[in-house]
Amino acid sequence: MKCMEIGQKVRFLNEVGGGTIAGFQGKDVVLVTDSDGFEIPMLKSQVVVIETNANNFERPNPGKTDKQVAKPQGNAPRFLEDGEEDDPADRPVTYTAKPVERRGGDNINVCMAFVPVNVRELSTTNFECYLINDSNYYINVVVASQEETGYRCRWQGIVEPNTKQLLETIDRSQLNDLEHMALSIVSWKEDKTYELKPAVSVQLRIDGVKFYKRHTFQPSPFFREPTLIFDVVRDDKPIRLVEVDAEEVLDAIRGTEPAQPETQEEETVVVDRQAEREALKAAKRALKAEQNAAKQKERDPHVSQPNRKPKDDVLEVDLHISALLDNTAGLSNSVLLNTQLTEFRTIMERYKAKRGQQIVFIHGKGEGVLRDAIIKELRHRYKFCTYQDASFREYGFGATMVTIH
Repeated sequence: MKCMEIGQKVRFLNEVGGGTIAGFQGKDVVLVTDSDGFEIPMLKSQVVVIETNANNFERPNPGKTDKQVAKPQGNAPRFLEDGEEDDPADRPVTYTAKPVERRGGDNINVCMAFVPVNVRELSTTNFECYLINDSNYYINVVVASQEETGYRCRWQGIVEPNTKQLLETIDRSQLNDLEHMALSIVSWKEDKTYELKPAVSVQLRIDGVKFYKRHTFQPSPFFREPTLIFDVVRDDKPIRLVEVDAEEVLDAIRGTEPAQPETQEEETVVVDRQAEREALKAAKRALKAEQNAAKQKERDPHVSQPNRKPKDDVLEVDLHISALLDNTAGLSNSVLLNTQLTEFRTIMERYKAKRGQQIVFIHGKGEGVLRDAIIKELRHRYKFCTYQDASFREYGFGATMVTIH
């Protein structure tokens, strides 16, 4: 190492700056006076002497440009011929830090998250849509939404390990566009060997009703704000879209079992839903018994029917779940809704050939989910019928009257 003397020009190795040697403290510390006249104590190992001429000006280095006489490596400062120091912030970025892997992160976990911009104003606020990569793998993702008979790409790109990616900001008018989503994912690691993960394609159903309920937005480890999260891949297993619909209810009424899954991945979902299926079977048996009892009562003109009351040729049908099932323990909201829709379809199929028949379906006000589902059925399956809100004086906002044509 070159011997340091008072008056020599020096620069700092690991910090921006430099100056002139003003003195020494012990064997290892040198006092450096900067351009503002302040003395800065520095370790000798962190200071390097700049080559100067007899007048203590920086000596040009052969092969360098006229203005840039010294060009240190790394983060060290560069000095121009007039002694002015060039700003490291102006230099191009040539280094990119590698993503840090975490313990237990070699299983693929991906989810979609919706964060309200203002959780206190759920009826009007917008939502930020994120894709979360909670794994040590890079993932290449295509996010699409269903439009009529096809899909439209909404976002495509690479999400780095253990990061979240903002996809878009949506308002309430776009929620219906997100009802059916599809995600295709390919995963890998860079510059190292890794366990091969299969490419996956997942379909999600985004229930827009949840965006109106504050309790559906829960704390999560990914955001400070309450968040609505939909799992896409959990521990390498893609989440399958499993819905219990009216066909399953009809299968139970006919006494047939639903078709068995064909793949191992679907079997995993069935095992996870075993408890719900057992509760569903019990509800189906109760529904079948009630329907048999209803048929028996229809044969006896002297027996009144509490759930269907003719009034001036208007048929009233109560779709409240309490009027259809005696026990709802263990049943999810989707199962309950499909039970109510099954009753609606049963009545419509029975009277669809009776022109002029008016039927009042009492669904209650609630969140409006059942009413919206009934309107959707009427628009697509029973286009030959007209509908309107039933008498407000008799039913309030909780009933819809259908007229068969």
